[in-house]
Amino acid sequence: MQSKISVKFVLLMIIPMMMFAVSCGKKKVPPSNPEPQIVEEVPYADASTDGDSLESDRNLEEDRLSEEAANVQETSRQSFLNEKVYFEYDSSLLDESAKRLLKRKAAWINDNPQEKIVIEGHCDERGTNDYNLALGDRRANSARTFLVDMGVKPSRLSTISYGEERLADPSNHSKNRRVQFAIE
Repeated sequence: MQSKISVKFVLLMIIPMMMFAVSCGKKKVPPSNPEPQIVEEVPYADASTDGDSLESDRNLEEDRLSEEAANVQETSRQSFLNEKVYFEYDSSLLDESAKRLLKRKAAWINDNPQEKIVIEGHCDERGTNDYNLALGDRRANSARTFLVDMGVKPSRLSTISYGEERLADPSNHSKNRRVQFAIE
């Protein structure tokens, strides 16, 4: 009798454990059906149409690249024109930042051999008109000499002094003591 009770007890314990183990198993989720993709039908093109299309694509790409190159060139040109070399009061000496800027300008000038450059010397309004014209001339020639030393052909460079005639900012003397560049 004792063994019958033991067997019943064991069976009563094993059966619920088995049911519990089976019910805790990972449920299999059926894979979801992916959305059907709509494929556009492309009409059959004969060889002559396909060749024209390739030529048209090639022309469009060449136009795009040409326009992009023109934009880069124009940005570079504007940067060249807008960057100014500044000087200390009553001086035509180039400091290190001026030399770095003039090196970049020399590279641009050498990369654009079709351009002729005018170097404009400017001063603030302190001093006489004659003195400022002479100082503006020294500043322009200082920049010109540096550019020639960097390999720019002298025949491509000309200088002019405006002295105090064209102030960049009447309220800021340091912005008026400058050399700026123009393209002929």
